[in-house]
Amino acid sequence: MKLFLKLEAMTTRLALRLSIVFLLIATGLALYQVTTRFVFGHPSTWSEVITRSAMIWCVFLAVAPAFREGAMIAVEIVQKMLPPRLGFALYLVSMGLSVVFFCILFWQGWAMTERVMSQKLAALEISIAWVYAALPVGSVFILLAILGCVLRAIKQGAHEFAAGLQ
Repeated sequence: MKLFLKLEAMTTRLALRLSIVFLLIATGLALYQVTTRFVFGHPSTWSEVITRSAMIWCVFLAVAPAFREGAMIAVEIVQKMLPPRLGFALYLVSMGLSVVFFCILFWQGWAMTERVMSQKLAALEISIAWVYAALPVGSVFILLAILGCVLRAIKQGAHEFAAGLQ
């Protein structure tokens, strides 16, 4: 369990760093796009496509750290209103449903990535599959983060339960 939690922490940090890099790329290229369009009057055709692609990657990679830090929309109000064991059960159910959702997203994202391999991005000679790959890649990072959250919650819950028995 410790080894998995270490792996999850490393992968989530990697996802966060990559997300920041993609956000910086998107920001820089959006600034370039605005400058070429409104200052020079000749809009860049390729920068908008890469900006959009970088934002997609940024979002799918940033979800893993958001899960890890508890920043996702949660049923926390309802969870806190319930007795502790029932609230914990609700947390586990919500995380279980999230795992199901991201497994489906991985599966469908993988299928879509394979389907679009022969298509090219507008204004570039790069396969659009590189953009669609954000879904399965992001899903893997997210699933690791969710499983890490569940393991930490179970570990913490077991300690709190044991402390309550004493």
